[in-house]
Amino acid sequence: MHLPASQNLNIRQRRMAKQINGIQQLGVGVTNIQEAFAWYRRHFGMDIKMFEEAAMAELMLPHTEGEPRERHAILALNLQGGGGFEIWQHTGKKPENPRFKLQLGDLGIFIGKLKSPDIKKTYEQFKAWNLELLTGIVDDPVGNKHFYLKDLYGNIWEVVYDSFVFKKQKSINGGVFGVVIGVRDIEESIHIYQQVLGYDVIVFDKTAVFDDLKGIPGGESRVRRVLLKHSAVRNGAFSPMFGPTRIELVQVLDRTPHDIFEGRLWGDPGFIHLCFDIDGIDDLREEVKEMGFPFTVDSAMEMDTFDMGEAAGSFSYIQAPEGTLIEFVETHKIPLVKKLGWFLDLTKRKAGPLPRWMFSLFSIMRVK
Repeated sequence: MHLPASQNLNIRQRRMAKQINGIQQLGVGVTNIQEAFAWYRRHFGMDIKMFEEAAMAELMLPHTEGEPRERHAILALNLQGGGGFEIWQHTGKKPENPRFKLQLGDLGIFIGKLKSPDIKKTYEQFKAWNLELLTGIVDDPVGNKHFYLKDLYGNIWEVVYDSFVFKKQKSINGGVFGVVIGVRDIEESIHIYQQVLGYDVIVFDKTAVFDDLKGIPGGESRVRRVLLKHSAVRNGAFSPMFGPTRIELVQVLDRTPHDIFEGRLWGDPGFIHLCFDIDGIDDLREEVKEMGFPFTVDSAMEMDTFDMGEAAGSFSYIQAPEGTLIEFVETHKIPLVKKLGWFLDLTKRKAGPLPRWMFSLFSIMRVK
């Protein structure tokens, strides 16, 4: 199902310069989507259900062994700020867990970062809930407070102190602040994150056996860690809610790392992709092609807009040198008040952030 022809024409005429607007969501493959959504809603405050759809993933063939795959997906947000979760389950096949114990430095997204304006309060609440905490509150190489824990599926999350709060909520933490990515060679991989994604500031670049990593699998290894942030203030429609973010690259130096999805498909359990909200998908297509990392998936070449049930847009993927799948979404339509059939058509407004009152309408989609 596509948007009406008049809207399609509008989309084709809407040629914008490439702009990265922030981390829209982190893809999380699970074995039971309703169980996962309930857990993330209760413990991580991901209680705004932007959309839910059961459908066939027909365009992801390069990453699903050339076959369309049945799936069920939920996009959940936390209005305190940060990126969301795209909770994703294979339904046409049994989701396959990793075939080996994942360790720090294995290739791909190993840890999801969450933000918290009160790291002690978050830690104490998680402890009271008997969550699987892997460390106490520790300092990273430049003194930032953080800690690590596992979720019900064994995924590792890092909670990082960050003062940014978009809209105060009951949640004791915010949404996605970034990720930790294992790479073969930092010098080879860093260009994608700096040049394409705009993480142009190096917060630290250290090599050691790090005390703050002890407690996570592989945390006793000698590694090189590079923490990146972006200097630019993001200026997209949803940027005020996403806020600032970080990406940490880790290269293990005393063992040979494994590909996290070795022998498995995109969508199987674990962190499956990192998704950025963007404008200017046509400019981006040319930029990454010239860099030698062309789109592996490109919905805009198949149709003017891709219908996701309650939302619509164009999406594409590239694969970073270490294998991480990075998704780009140019949003065309989102639900605002589903019961009234009220949707926001982003193709008919000027570029720039949405007014803050409009984000308040997202709370109507809260699941309690």
